[in-house]
Amino acid sequence: MNTPLRFNEALLIADRAFRPFQCVAWSPQDGTGVISISVIDRTSTRLLGRTQLSSDTYTDPAQLADALTRSREELRSQGFDLAPWSMPE
Repeated sequence: MNTPLRFNEALLIADRAFRPFQCVAWSPQDGTGVISISVIDRTSTRLLGRTQLSSDTYTDPAQLADALTRSREELRSQGFDLAPWSMPE
């Protein structure tokens, strides 16, 4: 996948990357193009991790894959078990 990703595509990919947990994303209305992604448990009561992605990162498939992989590894190192995932092609 070499085509730049749209905002909604990036959010769908991020959501799948953190299953079985929930992924909540939002973009501050400050015009920076940054999105914040929080991973929460299935009961929506515990924040497991949070990251921010610039528009340069989430529109580029390779950069998005790297960022999501790093976040997944961080969660795994904290003992959270994530479903298998790979970046769609």
